Amino acid sequence: MGRIKTTLIKRNTLKLLQLTDLTTNFDKNKKAISGHIKVSKKIRNAIAGYAARINSQKKKKEEKEKNK
Repeated sequence: MGRIKTTLIKRNTLKLLQLTDLTTNFDKNKKAISGHIKVSKKIRNAIAGYAARINSQKKKKEEKEKNK
């Protein structure tokens, strides 16, 4: 089982996904997020990781639909 993300992380990640082009790459997401919001390192990393996970899930879902 994975770790539970707080609503703070989820809410901020969804806002940033609409505003910026976050990718499935964690390091690129960290740099992009640090330019937009000023938060602690721990929260920034959680947001970057969650955004990478959401994007990779979207990518897998699109590929699965494409192969049908």
